[in-house]
Amino acid sequence: MTQQVASHPPRAFVIDDEDGICTFVSIALDGLGIKAESFSGAAPAVASLQNGHPDFVFLDIALEGSDAIDVIRTLAEKRYRGIVQLMSGSDMMLLDDVRRVGTRYGLNMRSPITKPMRLEAIRQAVAAPSAPGQPETKQQLAPAIRIGLGEALANGWLELWYQPKIDLRRKTIIGIEGLIRCRHPAHGLLSPASFLPGADEESLDALTEFVVITALRDGGHLTDAGVPLRVAVNTSVGALTRLQLPALVRAHRPKNGNWPGLILEVTESEVVKDVSLVHEMATQLRIYGITLAIDDFGEGHSSFARLRDLPFSELKLDRSFVDGCANDPTNIGICRAVISLAHHFGVVAVAEGIEKESDLQAIHGMGCDIGQGYLFARPMPKSELISMLSERAHTGQPWFV
Repeated sequence: MTQQVASHPPRAFVIDDEDGICTFVSIALDGLGIKAESFSGAAPAVASLQNGHPDFVFLDIALEGSDAIDVIRTLAEKRYRGIVQLMSGSDMMLLDDVRRVGTRYGLNMRSPITKPMRLEAIRQAVAAPSAPGQPETKQQLAPAIRIGLGEALANGWLELWYQPKIDLRRKTIIGIEGLIRCRHPAHGLLSPASFLPGADEESLDALTEFVVITALRDGGHLTDAGVPLRVAVNTSVGALTRLQLPALVRAHRPKNGNWPGLILEVTESEVVKDVSLVHEMATQLRIYGITLAIDDFGEGHSSFARLRDLPFSELKLDRSFVDGCANDPTNIGICRAVISLAHHFGVVAVAEGIEKESDLQAIHGMGCDIGQGYLFARPMPKSELISMLSERAHTGQPWFV
């Protein structure tokens, strides 16, 4: 049984202790076809979540008897999957720190906007992000739908879409990351936010098995087509320990000798829980051409001495540090440190979430090896990926200038 949580038109909460700001933002949203509800404090807004989650939350830093951090914690507890737009007259460093807190809680945090606000800033806040020079995906994701992961697996609704990873030195594609999507017969294309929250361990293990088998199959097809790209997919350490992964790989591994292998991305926070176990798994998987990448690096609390003994091929910069690395002193320092650390370990540094030209130029200048993000291309089905690669091969067009 599927359930549509939100209805049209889209809804928004405007949470600000200044009546004038609430009125201005609400009128602007109404003009954009979005029904807005205003709140001066956190408590009434939280109470209204019982009537359904809005698509957007416009949130001030300081509120009546509360603040944005309290709201962020509650939204995370309620498993809110819409967009959170911070807005404040506070300094940008504080705004960005609050945004990072929300990102660590798993919320979809947009780049903060400062007061006084322009109408264009509000319009951009509710617009779907798109890559410059890239057409909008034909089927837009529908984030307000909730279905069960087990249901999606049982009905064969899941697909693996692929986003290019770009060699920043050669300006060519070097690999792809597989991202899970659900093609629902009634609601169209759904993002992971529609079916991953609340999934049980058995379903998550089944999802990992599906993703690995699909990535191996598609990687083989690309290699046979003369495009041997290394595929990377996300997984959890827990799923890897519960699944008989070596046997799974032996059964589905491409037979083409040019197949470049598979990368399994595991988060830094999971790796540090049991480095010895991860080392054992990673060593065995290398026998079959599979390596590990440490994802979201910089968000955890790794011991570099322990990571030194772990065989991995990539260190992925968390997107919260890549965003704004062109002019944010803190992000600049972190990005440079992680890139240097990756090279010290003898692995490549990958920056994900590149959406702005200025951030690309900055991360490129720091010596980062691989870039990934909407600035280059959005995730796409395998058929579209092959068509795009064929067209680029014909025109010889570089991925960036």
